[in-house]
Amino acid sequence: MNVPVFLARKVRNAPAGSFSATVTRVGIASIALGLAILIIAFAVLFGYKRTIQQKIFLFGAHLQISKFTNNYSYEESPIPLNTPIYHAGTQIPGVQHVQAVALKAGILKAKNDLSGVVLKGVGRDYSWNLLRESLVAGTVPEVGADTGNGSTQILISQYMASQLQLKVGDDVPMYFLSNPPRARKMTVVGIYDTGLEEVDKTIALGDIRLVQRLNNWGPDSVGSYEIFVTDFDRLEEARSNLLDRMPPDLRITRVTDSYRPLFDWMILLDRNMVILLALVTFVASFNMISVLLVLMMERTPMIGLLKALGGADPLIRRMFLYVGLNMVGWGLLIGNVVGLGFCWLQYRYELIPLDPKNYFVTHVPIAWDWPTILALNGAAIVLISLVLWIPTLTITRIEPVKALAFKK
Repeated sequence: MNVPVFLARKVRNAPAGSFSATVTRVGIASIALGLAILIIAFAVLFGYKRTIQQKIFLFGAHLQISKFTNNYSYEESPIPLNTPIYHAGTQIPGVQHVQAVALKAGILKAKNDLSGVVLKGVGRDYSWNLLRESLVAGTVPEVGADTGNGSTQILISQYMASQLQLKVGDDVPMYFLSNPPRARKMTVVGIYDTGLEEVDKTIALGDIRLVQRLNNWGPDSVGSYEIFVTDFDRLEEARSNLLDRMPPDLRITRVTDSYRPLFDWMILLDRNMVILLALVTFVASFNMISVLLVLMMERTPMIGLLKALGGADPLIRRMFLYVGLNMVGWGLLIGNVVGLGFCWLQYRYELIPLDPKNYFVTHVPIAWDWPTILALNGAAIVLISLVLWIPTLTITRIEPVKALAFKK
């Protein structure tokens, strides 16, 4: 028979109304509450970061290759389409997808208002996967026709549609900035909403052939390449691989540089999460030390009796360690149920809304990051187990004679 385990079981099974039972419930509740808060916090943090990143990647690819120029306007210098980076880009380590785009500034003019926009011309190689999730009406434009001057279908934002009072199917003239200015009658085929004001106020999507025609470019000329990498955490590695294959007159821009304020903000969220993790760990550890010390004080006569009967200090210490580990186990079980249950309810029913003007999303997002959840459970077991040894050190200072005479 394992004596420390047997004795720990006797200590755990205290009467329901006893002080020991109450203290034990407090210890379990503190661990459960701490773990539930951490699970919810990390799920919200990762969900929020991923949602914001996906919104950024709708119109800002991971990497962008363009002509090296000192011109900072929306008027681009053309680069050739027939290059190894475009045709064989996916064979470069770290590169997942390459697409060609071109920009053209213009003005949409409705009956009572007008709006300055940038028409982003895209072709058949454009990936619509992320953008389709942000559509609120209509569909994406048909682009990349082999003949003609380019489609006049256009995808605008909800902000533009509200400002100009447009809906799917409406025709709206667009005046392009050139010398002399050119006008085209565009047809609204879809409306998107990202919640990112910088994007929604500026970007409309259309056919790259139309932009090429307006710029007097041939079909082999584009404004830039947009490149998506296989692993965003290894963005710099993919960038280095591309730099080795780029001619000197091209430059490469990272999305983290183009949208630096948003990425700096997300880094700040990570730092706040580290602070929260440290505080919750400290509070949970301090509570466990306090709970175990209270249990040991209440069991002082028992400790004295065990010592008088020949019980060694390590044996008694292990007994109270098992008591603490039992509380940790129940606390982790309840904490996981509460934390994961709350996350599931929010993920399924979107119970907590947010103001998209301030938070860029309509509700609190949830991400299921199971390695992080397992790491939180593992870290809680290891750290609290180590902390539990601290109060058991007082057992070595308890004298059997004084302990047996101790009155609660």
